[in-house]
Amino acid sequence: MGGGGGVVLLIKIIMLLTFVNPTICGEQQVVAKQGSNVPALFVIGDSSVDSGTNNFLGTLARADRLPYGRDFDTHRPTGRFSNGKIPVDFLALRLGLPYIPTYLGQTASVEDMIHGVNYASAGAGLIFTSGSELGQHISFTQQVQQVTDTFQQFILNMGEDVAAHLISNSLFYISIGTNDYIHYYLRNVSSVQSLYLPWKFNHFLVQTLKQEIENLYIANVRKVVVAGLAPIGCAPYYLWQYRSRNGKCVQMINDMITEFNFAVRYMVDELNHKLHDADIIFCDIFEGSMDIIKNHDRFGFNVTTEACCGLGRYKGVITCMTPDMSCNNASNHIWWDQFHPTDTVNAILADNVWSSMHTQMCYPVNLQEMLGRKTK
Repeated sequence: MGGGGGVVLLIKIIMLLTFVNPTICGEQQVVAKQGSNVPALFVIGDSSVDSGTNNFLGTLARADRLPYGRDFDTHRPTGRFSNGKIPVDFLALRLGLPYIPTYLGQTASVEDMIHGVNYASAGAGLIFTSGSELGQHISFTQQVQQVTDTFQQFILNMGEDVAAHLISNSLFYISIGTNDYIHYYLRNVSSVQSLYLPWKFNHFLVQTLKQEIENLYIANVRKVVVAGLAPIGCAPYYLWQYRSRNGKCVQMINDMITEFNFAVRYMVDELNHKLHDADIIFCDIFEGSMDIIKNHDRFGFNVTTEACCGLGRYKGVITCMTPDMSCNNASNHIWWDQFHPTDTVNAILADNVWSSMHTQMCYPVNLQEMLGRKTK
């Protein structure tokens, strides 16, 4: 292709410089100087890691208006379901990378995608139809197809060897599955509860996740973080719906999430043994979140059950829609809206993914340890 040699040269130069960008400032530059062998971050998932995909879709699941994003660097809504940053933003900082652009929000040039792409879409689940009542979203399977399309573009522009090197050294962060409970199992869509007991439903979801990770492996993906699900039984929406007393979490829901996370951890262990050169870690977001909830005083949270933004009991009845529905200070709240944590919580969870700073929630090692060791 015309100009392909120039792109190849650009890629090789960036790799030699270990992807340190001299124009980045502050914390990002310091972290980059620590040295990272990760050229790019690719993100697959749902609203927990969506950085603006749904801004381009016809859906009710959108975070493109204030007060969403009010505490972000720009103090404007970005499409992130948070008052500020999401976990992958903090991890990008740790890796010395810029914020990762959404697949639908960039020009699809190799230069745009060189540091990674975020494919995550709010409402998406492991089941194709999960969240479909909200409108359009990019399902898990569709996101993996978008990853494959991106790789094809890399190969066409860089050549097969350079593209394979970039992909195998990049980090993939997967965070998905919550909507299969919120918008499918717990709503009993298609009488699913009479067909599948929770454990059988979990097994079905995990097998779907496993198959797509294996598909990514075939496409040269080697470094993967699989995030477990958060304790949605503690989310303001379910505290209201199940008429929780004194903000007590809904145990039945959390038990299902715990079972799912256990199955994913086992699956990750299985894949690490099965797939040569794969380096996959599982990070238990449930475990990290419950540590924050139980030790909220230590982390500086004094509002643990009520959302910062919303209406009704626990601010969980009506979701965050306008600035006057939000609290003044989100940093002392665990929950931002009906289902999503504040960016203060996201920062703590990202610290745990990176280095187990507050509690060990990643297995068999944390991300820093994974990147620091030689691949199997």
